[in-house]
Amino acid sequence: MKYLHDIGSYFLMIKRVFSSFTKGSVIKELIFKEIDDLIIGSLGIVSFISFFVGGVIAIQTALNVDNPLIPKSLIGFATRQSVILEFAPTFISIIMAGKVGSFITSSIGSMRVTEQIDALEVMGINSLNYLVFPKIVALSFYPFVIALSMFLGIAGGWIAGVYGGFTTSTDFATGLQDSFEPFHLTYAFIKTFVFAFILATVPSWQGYYMKGGALEVGKASTNSFVWTSVLIILSNYIITQLLLS
Repeated sequence: MKYLHDIGSYFLMIKRVFSSFTKGSVIKELIFKEIDDLIIGSLGIVSFISFFVGGVIAIQTALNVDNPLIPKSLIGFATRQSVILEFAPTFISIIMAGKVGSFITSSIGSMRVTEQIDALEVMGINSLNYLVFPKIVALSFYPFVIALSMFLGIAGGWIAGVYGGFTTSTDFATGLQDSFEPFHLTYAFIKTFVFAFILATVPSWQGYYMKGGALEVGKASTNSFVWTSVLIILSNYIITQLLLS
């Protein structure tokens, strides 16, 4: 029964987020702040992880296809497919669930503990629109982060493959172009938009409806990461079944 209550409160929260909008000049300032905190602040860790994981994918592919009958272009092909289809959109989103999700939950949870949310309501401000809507708008730019992740992942694979002596630049480029399906990019960015909405709303829901003191803020952040990750994996499975099968 608790799960049904939680699901209901989540959807009621979404409904309230898009009603009684805050003053335009205020919400605009909040959106720019959230873009700085959630998007720009995440570029460093996303770039670092994407570059080196792309290199690892290329090296592992090369070591597992060390057969003269298998073309070296397979390294570029495998790197492209792995990065575009799963690593960049899905696994970067799970990492972001830890970084961004925990940040959102702890910041809103702290406002709940210190009664700042109650103060917003007393002033006649729709606190959910004020707190959650700017995060949804900011994370609508999340596909740009994933596009950067794709580029750096493939670049890392190229550098690791070519300068590690596993393939040539020409073979890697041939693999990148081999059997390329433009719809795979569309599929990846559709997933990304869904994940962005989950990243913005689930941690906000956990923080907004938490009860207790400072200790519960930490527990809410942990729950936020768990549930955001679970929903990302489930939605990934459903979208893959709908679009690729």
